[in-house]
Amino acid sequence: MKVSQISLHLVWLSLLVFQVSSSNNIPIQLNDDILGLIVFKSAVQDPHSSLASWNEDDNSPCSWKYVECDPLTGRVSQLSLDGLGLSGKIGRGLDRLNNLQVLSLSHNNLSGLIAPELALIPTLRRLNLSHNSLSGRIPEQFANMTAVRFLDLSDNSLSGPLPSQLFGSCSSLRFLSLARNQLEGPIPPTLANCTLLGGLNLSHNHLSGDPDFRNLIWPLTRLRVLDLSRNELSGTVPLGLAGLHNIKELMLQGNQLSGPLPEDIGLCPHLTRLDLSGNLFNGGLPESLQKLKSLEFVSLWDNKLGGDLPLWIGNLSSLQYLNLANNEFTGILPSSFGELKSLNHLSLSFNRMTGEIPGSMVYCDRLSEISMRGNSFNGTIPQGLFDLGLERVDLSSNGFSGLIPPGSAKLFESLNSMDLSNNRLTGVIPPEMALCFKLSYLNLSWNNLTSQLPPELGYFRNLSVLDLRDNAIYGSIPEDLCDSRSLSVLQLDDNSLTGPIPQEIGNCSALYLLSLSHNSLSGSIPVALSMLEKLKILNLEFNSLSGEIPQQMGRLDNLLAVNISYNRLIGRLPTGGVFQTLDRSALQGNLGLCSPLLTTPCKMNVPKPLVLNPDASNRGNGGNMVTKPESHVNSRHRRFLSLSAIIAISAAALIVIGVVVVTLLNVSARKRMAFIDNALESMCSSSSRSGCPPSGKLVIFNPSSEFRYEDWVVSPELVLNKATEIGRGVFGTVYKASIGGGKIVAIKKLITSNIIQYHDDFDREIPILGKAKHPNLLTLRGYYWTPQLQLLISDYAPNGSLHARLHNRSPSTPPLSWANRFKIALGTAKGLAHLHQSFRPPIIHYNIKPSNILLDENNHPKISDFGLARLLPKLDKHVFSSRFQTALGYVAPELACQSLRINEKCDIYGFGVMILELVTGRRPVEYGDDDVIVLSDHVRVQLEQGNVLDCVDPSMSEYPEEEVLPILKLGLVCTSQIPSSRPSMPEVVQILQVIKTPVPERIEAF
Repeated sequence: MKVSQISLHLVWLSLLVFQVSSSNNIPIQLNDDILGLIVFKSAVQDPHSSLASWNEDDNSPCSWKYVECDPLTGRVSQLSLDGLGLSGKIGRGLDRLNNLQVLSLSHNNLSGLIAPELALIPTLRRLNLSHNSLSGRIPEQFANMTAVRFLDLSDNSLSGPLPSQLFGSCSSLRFLSLARNQLEGPIPPTLANCTLLGGLNLSHNHLSGDPDFRNLIWPLTRLRVLDLSRNELSGTVPLGLAGLHNIKELMLQGNQLSGPLPEDIGLCPHLTRLDLSGNLFNGGLPESLQKLKSLEFVSLWDNKLGGDLPLWIGNLSSLQYLNLANNEFTGILPSSFGELKSLNHLSLSFNRMTGEIPGSMVYCDRLSEISMRGNSFNGTIPQGLFDLGLERVDLSSNGFSGLIPPGSAKLFESLNSMDLSNNRLTGVIPPEMALCFKLSYLNLSWNNLTSQLPPELGYFRNLSVLDLRDNAIYGSIPEDLCDSRSLSVLQLDDNSLTGPIPQEIGNCSALYLLSLSHNSLSGSIPVALSMLEKLKILNLEFNSLSGEIPQQMGRLDNLLAVNISYNRLIGRLPTGGVFQTLDRSALQGNLGLCSPLLTTPCKMNVPKPLVLNPDASNRGNGGNMVTKPESHVNSRHRRFLSLSAIIAISAAALIVIGVVVVTLLNVSARKRMAFIDNALESMCSSSSRSGCPPSGKLVIFNPSSEFRYEDWVVSPELVLNKATEIGRGVFGTVYKASIGGGKIVAIKKLITSNIIQYHDDFDREIPILGKAKHPNLLTLRGYYWTPQLQLLISDYAPNGSLHARLHNRSPSTPPLSWANRFKIALGTAKGLAHLHQSFRPPIIHYNIKPSNILLDENNHPKISDFGLARLLPKLDKHVFSSRFQTALGYVAPELACQSLRINEKCDIYGFGVMILELVTGRRPVEYGDDDVIVLSDHVRVQLEQGNVLDCVDPSMSEYPEEEVLPILKLGLVCTSQIPSSRPSMPEVVQILQVIKTPVPERIEAF
């Protein structure tokens, strides 16, 4: 309705009120209610015609739907329009309802500012505007609503500080909720005036500062519910909780509160729910906590609490939920846990606990969820634990050994998720597991299970994820694995599986990730794979698959990432789909795939030709030109050679000629090398300059017109004298030099201390690095060696290092765009994946950081210094931790821990820090006046508080949030403190490709 029409209605209604009141002696105030409600209705949109009964011709609104009147006065006393889908703004009109006591407009789509005129309703006791889209500030006029007992403005977009006047006259207020808005600033001290307040919820805002709990919160002695969670509050929580004698729920999670937990917390006898998670609390559990016999819910996860778990924890007899994850608790699990008869959920993940699971845990017969991930528990898994009705079990990343318990009928009926990965479990996969008909997630990876894949796996009717990587599972893949058709993730990598991929794999209609790498699978890739329309990631590398790739797979539109490297595949790649954009690393190591990215010859699977008889006559055999068996061939035909014999002889001759040519070239090369070595030696002997390196050896990998030996026959030190120093690193100094023809190269002069001194060792290691060819690796062209001087020759990257572009950028250099940053992240991941995948043992960088990521003229990343750790005489963890002090913030924590195995996960940690740095533009560790900011911790906190996009580098003017947010999450996953929790680099590449690909449904990687 237009404004002019509204005005006409107001005039008409005013006349109507006058006429009706004059003729019928009806009080004018009664028709004020009609006028106010009609004006309110005219300002909102009612898509479901919920207010159709509101008729302006009626004498009274008391019969209207959603309207209630006081039977004594006939005035409107209650208006409840919750969940009607109303939109628009709360305009004027409601302020005419002078006897209104309850106004509830929650769960609608109302927008705009809160009308301050609502404060003019003197009788209003209950106001609920929650779950709308209201914005702006809370009107200061609300301080005049002295009769209000219930005020709920939660789940809107209100902003600005809390007005101190709001609590100036709040002596009647019983409940206040401003949760899930955008309010900021401190909590006003006037809040202490609300002495009758029983429920206070200010959660999920941006409130900050150090609240004065002693004088602000503790005096509110009638509080039953206090929720200040998910804000930015800091400081300590002092003693004084004893004053909150009636408190039942205390929720302070998701802030920056620190110090020990208040010792008098046990003096709140009615407390049932305690959530202090996501803060910085330290110390142990206060002893008074054991007095809380009514406590049902305790969440203290993600703090810095430590010490041993006390034996008295069994006294919390009503406890149903206990979450102590992500802390620093040590020691064993007390046997008193068995006394928690009501316990339903237990999480102790990511602490430092040891020992065995006590047998008394079997008495927690209501337990449904248990998580002990990332500790150092050992021993066997108690059989009785699997006799409970568990729904979720996570005992991963510990030291459990022995067999997997077979379970019981109670477990079969309840189990939904089980993760026993990264332990030392042995034996077989219990066939009884197939009876867990609700099981949707099963992860037994990284153990020592030695059995065949049980055929009973096909009985899982709801199984969505099956991960059995890194075991010793042998035999073939069961044909009925996908009978349930619910499997979406199948990972069987790094086992000893043999035989073909069954054609029945086509029954896995829900499959989006299939990874069978590092097995001994043979046969061809089944055509049935082309039936998997939801397939997004396919990994078949390092097997013995042969034949051609089915052309039908080119029609898989959802396929985003494929790796078929190191098999025996031949022929053309499928046309269409992802196969036209595959990286070389995804194809290499096959017999004869046809791709311009590969240097191996292309082989086609064509039928063998028929051998023709050159003497055959149409007249002699009826026109049949095919050679007959020897017994039927005339003896005079035998003096002619068949076509196949001619081809064989020709091929043999070519082979002989080739061998002769190669031999001559080798002799020539040896003579040439001898000449160069003699020239270098004679130069050093005739030189008057001291310190000339004796018996120098120069090796150029794949000499070409750009890199010739003749350019180096002069003294290498003379080349360095003319070069320009461009950087210093852990292993030496880097120079920019020009060699013959104006070719610019980078020369790294290695620090000889702590580097292997024997030429044979050096000569064995460096050529391995020279074979590392990848678009995202800095190509190593050659080396020069003497005991006193070692040089590495590589390509030159004209755009410098990523570190310089992020942190030392000159004002004239534009900042990196998001497109370039993403390209750098993906390229670096591909380069690292190549180092980890294509070499056995894998090449581990150990020192991934932006200063070792160089940029070419198109800002393509080139990883430098890879594999140089192999030059150390001993790969000692303490050598690394001391040697890589310049990589502070990038070094994986396990490099300083003797008990952990060092593997590729070290590089993944450094990569995670690097991409966080790439997105935020901040250094991994920053030092303030009073504190130290660790980038990964900062981003993690901001993510939990919903402010992670505030971390993005402000120098980027534009960036897509749908790409930035998952990459920040990926960085946090890669920097997990537990190595096994980090993904592999091939998985990182796949995740990045999924993030970049504009598809409607992306794979959730975190």
